[in-house]
Amino acid sequence: MVSREHKKAGLHEKLQLLRSLTNSHALNKASIILDATKYIEELKEKVVKLNQEVACAQNIVIEDPLPMQVTVETLERGFLINVFSDKSSPGLLVSILEAFEELGLEVMEARASCTDTFRLEAVGAENLAEGVDAHVVKQAVLQSIKNCSGN
Repeated sequence: MVSREHKKAGLHEKLQLLRSLTNSHALNKASIILDATKYIEELKEKVVKLNQEVACAQNIVIEDPLPMQVTVETLERGFLINVFSDKSSPGLLVSILEAFEELGLEVMEARASCTDTFRLEAVGAENLAEGVDAHVVKQAVLQSIKNCSGN
C-alpha cells in the first residue's frame, strides 16, 4: 500500500513539474499531458524555423558574388591598401579608385591586376583626408566593391 501511494505522489509531483515547465493551467492529468504535447510541437516548429534561418544566412554568405580580402595598414602619411579576389569584375578598379578620391586619398603608387583574379596594392597618401583612419578606408573600399558587384 505504501509503495502505491508513494508512486501516486511521485506521479502527481511529476505532472505538476510538467505543468509548470509547459506553462499549463490545466488541472487534470489528461489536460496537462495534452498541453505538454502542444508545447513540444511548438518547440519543434521553432527549431525548424531557426534551422531554416541559419541555412538561409549561410546561403547569403556563400552566394556573395565577389568574395574579397581587404586589408588596410596605416603608414606614416597614408595607408597601404591590399585587395584580392578570386574573381574580377568590370569596373571594380575604377570603383575602388573613386572611393579613394571621395576620402581625399591621393594614390601615390599602385599595382593592379584585373585579368582572371583581382589584385590591387596601393599606397594612398592623406591629401584632404582629416580624421580618416584605416577602418574608414577599409569600409569605403568594401562599400565600393559592394556597389560595383550590385550593378
